Amino acid sequence: MVAFSEDDHRHMARALRLAEQGLYTSDPNPRVGCVLTHDGEVVGEGFHRRAGEAHAEVNALAAAGERARGATAYVTLEPCSHTGRTGPCALALVRAGVARVVVAMQDPNPQVSGRGVAILEDAGIQVDTGLLHDEARQLNPGFIARMETGRPFVRLKMAMSLDGRTAMGSGESQWITGPDARRQVQRLRARSSAVLSGVDSVIMDDSRLTLRAAQLGLDNAEDVASRQPLRVILDTHLRLPLAAACLREPGRTLVVTVPGDVEDNGHAAEKCAALEAAGAEVVTLGANADGRVDLAALMAHLATAEEVNELLLETGATLAGAMLDAGLIDELWLFMAPTLLGTGARGLFALPGLERMADQRRLHIHDIRAVGQDFRIIASPLPTSAPSDTKVP
Repeated sequence: MVAFSEDDHRHMARALRLAEQGLYTSDPNPRVGCVLTHDGEVVGEGFHRRAGEAHAEVNALAAAGERARGATAYVTLEPCSHTGRTGPCALALVRAGVARVVVAMQDPNPQVSGRGVAILEDAGIQVDTGLLHDEARQLNPGFIARMETGRPFVRLKMAMSLDGRTAMGSGESQWITGPDARRQVQRLRARSSAVLSGVDSVIMDDSRLTLRAAQLGLDNAEDVASRQPLRVILDTHLRLPLAAACLREPGRTLVVTVPGDVEDNGHAAEKCAALEAAGAEVVTLGANADGRVDLAALMAHLATAEEVNELLLETGATLAGAMLDAGLIDELWLFMAPTLLGTGARGLFALPGLERMADQRRLHIHDIRAVGQDFRIIASPLPTSAPSDTKVP
């Protein structure tokens, strides 16, 4: 096992901070940072800003110039070995003459995994891996999930009252939480490849599901908002109004439905054509036993056809409960406001069949903190068979 020095830790920590600068813009590519040092001095830094633009290593090499020869490169993700929209970074490091490369984690992409390291080692470059590995994985949960599991990393966002309600009985829900919480929701959207909602939620609020630069609270808000996440709406019966606000917003709106009944006399085809004429893209996927969109098939489609890394679920109790039941929610962000909506208001999840304490769905809470006047809870579902004292790393 490599004994990394204090300087190694410091430079890799800096590379991770650089990678974070691509948090809202690098999608669908991973967030990557690179630091080049020569004789203990930093001679070049870079991060990957946007797909199709130079990768972190190339930017760092450009900053270093001739001082890259004989340098040590600290990279948060294994340098790529294949040619996509840009050339292989592993070969760029070889051509620049670096002497050593420290890699935080191996690339989970099967096109790359291990090959980048092999190119470097075949060129006589010393490669040390595993420094701040866990921190590097936390930067790219969606990219890793897509490569390792074939589906996006799914993050559920819900706003609720102190008594666990998300809307009044009429469906009215704007606004439960305050502006600070809503700003965080905008940033969740900004880091996501796509936002998923059910048609009922979209109809009730006439949701736009977009980024609003003025609400992001970022120095580069306009640049971030220029990359609108894909809007995905589950609409089994094609009920989305043609005048829906989301169809008039910049970016793409994907309406996902199931095959029409053989006796619908072509009405489904007419509705699809009308929605597409209004600006939507309609995708038909297989149905589950209840006749609704098969959620596992949806996740696979979004990962493969749309390269969705992080999926933000913003919806009501029915779809939220179905996603939780299917084991498709990785993380929950629950914003709790200091208010009460009463017994007639709507709950968080529709989870039928929970009749005994043994049936309860337990969560592991990772973080609770105040956000303005509200509280934010970040949690993840525990396996249904997990005892109450299950430890989560």
